[in-house]
Amino acid sequence: MNGPEIEIDFAPELRLFVPTKRRQGRSAVVTDGVSTLGHVVESLGVPLTEAGRLLADGREVPVSHVPTAGETIEVRAVERPQKVPGAPLRFLLDVHLGTLARRLRLLGVDAAYESEDIGDPALAALSAREQRVMLSRDRGLLHRRELWAGAYVYSHRTDEQLRDVLSRFTPALAPWTRCTACNAPLRDADKESVGDRLQHGTRSTYDVFAECGSCERVYWRGAHHAALEAIVDEAVREFGGPKTDPGARPE
Repeated sequence: MNGPEIEIDFAPELRLFVPTKRRQGRSAVVTDGVSTLGHVVESLGVPLTEAGRLLADGREVPVSHVPTAGETIEVRAVERPQKVPGAPLRFLLDVHLGTLARRLRLLGVDAAYESEDIGDPALAALSAREQRVMLSRDRGLLHRRELWAGAYVYSHRTDEQLRDVLSRFTPALAPWTRCTACNAPLRDADKESVGDRLQHGTRSTYDVFAECGSCERVYWRGAHHAALEAIVDEAVREFGGPKTDPGARPE
């Protein structure tokens, strides 16, 4: 580009997205004089899903603002908790976030998940069609214009990913109410109705069950109860929500 020069400074939380030479604070950027500030921010590597308030010489401006020579631009991080307008809060996770999807479902959060790589265009279109917040560590995916909404998942560790999503969006929690396999609601089930889907040891040991109304997977309080209970307890303690205990657990 060969046009007006501006100074731009990214919030510390956003500097992992930009080239190394721009991570130390304010730096000079030569623009073309016609591109919007949103385009400039994205061209430097930061998805607009992660950009919060944009300031030009201290005044807040929209992403459509065209920077002029000598302006000092500040790019703030998204404020937390982040409110998503419109549809009920729902998520869509890409192929690399399956464990996170199951954790969210365990807490009763609507989290659709693509177990196969259907490609960025299809994921973005699905996000728009179903009005779901796209969760991904794929920066390129989060740059796609057709996304309804999106968020970068900053950590590789599932427990940190879960805390990141819960603290950013504060979804309503309803533990033990959603199928961790397919995301559909669970319903109570008696032993007689699900007995043919249980192994003998399970039938003789447990009496309280739930089943998925969609995929018909059966749930009970099994060997993994303590680990799952710990995940639920920590999330409810930190982010709120009812701690229901129907007895049946994902197994």
